[in-house]
Parts: sequence; structure tokens; C-alpha cells
Amino acid sequence: MTPFDIARSYIGTTEGPGPEDNPVILEMYASVGHDWVEHDSVAWCAAFVGHCLERAGLRSTRKLTARSYLNWGIPIEVADAQQGDIGVIPRGSSSWQGHVFFIDRIEGPWIWGLGGNQNDAVNVKRYPVSKLLGVRRAGNATSSATISIRDVQVRLRSLGYHEVGQVDGKIGPRTRGAILVFRDDNGLPLVPTIDVALTEALETAAPREIAPERASGVPTDSRIMTAANAQIGLGVIGAAGSIGSQIAPALVEAEQARDIAGRVFTLVGLESWLSIALPWIGAAVFISVVIYALRAKAARIDDHRSGKTP
Repeated sequence: MTPFDIARSYIGTTEGPGPEDNPVILEMYASVGHDWVEHDSVAWCAAFVGHCLERAGLRSTRKLTARSYLNWGIPIEVADAQQGDIGVIPRGSSSWQGHVFFIDRIEGPWIWGLGGNQNDAVNVKRYPVSKLLGVRRAGNATSSATISIRDVQVRLRSLGYHEVGQVDGKIGPRTRGAILVFRDDNGLPLVPTIDVALTEALETAAPREIAPERASGVPTDSRIMTAANAQIGLGVIGAAGSIGSQIAPALVEAEQARDIAGRVFTLVGLESWLSIALPWIGAAVFISVVIYALRAKAARIDDHRSGKTP
């Protein structure tokens, strides 16, 4: 949803009756970093706009002053204003006071603004176009100027989101998938984009939790595990001196090593020791196969338990 769509969903929200406070409005203050506000009587037009922006995954000014939005995003000429842009008009007698809202439409000398704290409620209200201090459009929707796609990929992997795949600086299907999973885990809008909300969450997020059953389990239906177990079995059998068709792969490696060793012994004039050394060389090759397979198996299990692989 866009910020404007989110803003429309709040139409009809009003301040609490009498001394009561509407918790929905108090949540708006909190969502932009002002959870200290205890009453909805505090001006909340900027909190409303900021809340809608943040829910859509965009960074707001996180201030409660309407005029803070005159420095947000990118400036837009009034003639080019579109629905969803942000408008700021003066309010009160002080130079710092103002009112901020989402532009619904402009017709002739009038602008209709969708905002909060308009007669103590969220609604659409008409204002003179001549009062506009400025119109702004989201220009900080992405943080590519300060953080690269590669940085995001590296950070996602460090947090355990290995779905990101290769760190290549490109937003491919796997990177988009990792971003969506991270957003879902951290309560962010499910859009596969890199924005300020995402990058800030990446900075403070805790490592991804691994399910207990996975953290202590082993992968199933893994070709690497199957091959490693086969190599371990073949290596043990070969080292013990058994020969059969089922250990052909290991025998090939052993025979190659024996041939090379034989040539070396011949070259250095140690042919007489060849018959004694060859059995030990063969055994060493089989043991090496077992060690290699054990390492491959351990690495696959570690990848499974750390979440690096399915």
C-alpha cells in the first residue's frame, strides 16, 4: 500500500471524547519516535503523515512539526502536484507553525488535503492553493545513495538470511526473496525494495532465529550426505583391504596414486622398497578419502544447522 492508501484507511479516526485519548493516535506519535506523548491533544498532523509514510516503508522526518516536511523528499511545482504528494501550509501566528497533509486533488484555486488533526480528525479538507508553502514528493524512498545493494546482501547473509544467494550487487529473485523474508520477520511492509525503513532495520536487527529442531538436526535427502556416506564406507572397506565392484571409484584414485608412487620410486632408484611401500600408500589414499568425506559431511550438516542451506 502507498502512504496515501494507508492515510485513506484512517478517515474517520478522531481524538478521544473529553479527557480520553484515542490509542490509535497515540500509536502514530510512537511510530515516529515520540512515545512520550500521552495525549492526543498534542498537534498530530505531522505524526499522522509520518506514521503513514513509515508504514509504507518510507522514512519520515520523525518530527512533530509540519514545516519539517518542507525539507523532506524532493520539491514539486504546484502545477505538477499529484495525488499522494505532501503539502504544507501555514497555521497559527508563529513562523515555525504549520499544517501538513497528503494532497488528494487540486481544482482551480482549491486544494483538498487528506490529513490528521483536521477538526480533530482524519478527513479530507479544502484549503486555498495560494496558502501552499511547498509540495514535496518521496525522494528518499530508497537509500541507494548511502547503502549499496551489495551492502544489503552482505548484511542479510550475516543475519542468517542465506536465501540472498551470491553477493553480486544485483537484485535478483533470491535477493528479493531474502528481503521479503527479512521484512516479514521484522514487521515491515512486504515490498521487495531497499528503502530507509529496511536499511535501518538491518542495522539493528538481531540474527535470524534457527528452529531448535533444525539447529540440532541433519539434512535429509541430501546428495552431498549420500555421497559422503558412500565415500566413507568405500574408504573404510578399501583401507581394510577388501576389493569389490562397489568400491570402484575409490580404487581408481588408489591405483592412480600407486602408479605415480611407483614411477617416483623407480626414478629415485628405490624399486626394492616399492612392494613394501605400495600397500601403505594405498591405505593412505583410502584414509584420505574417508577424511575428505567426513569433512564434507560435517560442512553440510553445519550449513543445515546454521540455515545456510535448505
